[in-house]
Amino acid sequence: MTGTPTRATGRDALLAGAIGHFAEHGVGDTSLRALAEAIGTSHRMLIYHFGSRDGLLAAVVDTVEQGARDTLTRMVEEATSDPDPTEAGLRFWHLVTEDALVYGPLFFELSSHAMLDLPHTAGLRERLVTTWLDALEAMWHARGVPRARAREQGRLDLAVARGLLHDLLLTGDREQVDAVMRRYAEDTVRRMLEPGQS
Repeated sequence: MTGTPTRATGRDALLAGAIGHFAEHGVGDTSLRALAEAIGTSHRMLIYHFGSRDGLLAAVVDTVEQGARDTLTRMVEEATSDPDPTEAGLRFWHLVTEDALVYGPLFFELSSHAMLDLPHTAGLRERLVTTWLDALEAMWHARGVPRARAREQGRLDLAVARGLLHDLLLTGDREQVDAVMRRYAEDTVRRMLEPGQS
């Protein structure tokens, strides 16, 4: 980001400015004063709307996580109605990777905050895992996979997807990462859904 920052006003605008700044620069130990200067507002306005740095970071966590849940809802709706589970999964993968190229570093940084049980991440640990596992389990179960096996597969899917997103953010090799995800999706659908393959 270069030049003079656009002046942010109102809670939503301030929050959007903070998320944009953190997505580009990371959270680190950024103070409210430094953030205020970067997004074109005052320390006083951030305190007024969020109460503290932890209050602001909690709002950032909620907003970023809500965006992920919205993506997840869209994925569930599309995947359960698509007759081709491989293509449904790959469409979701492309949607997630587009978001990750912008917000992925922030997502992984906030995930590490949740691992450390920092105050602004209350409840995030569970939402980052259980919410996604529930949805993935539901999708596999809707295609006839027994619940226990569906949940186990959902955990593997989640691990593979997040591992490949991490790879993408570190290497930038979208072509190879996408190819690996396609192979994983095809192999998994064959193993889980084709008769005699389980």
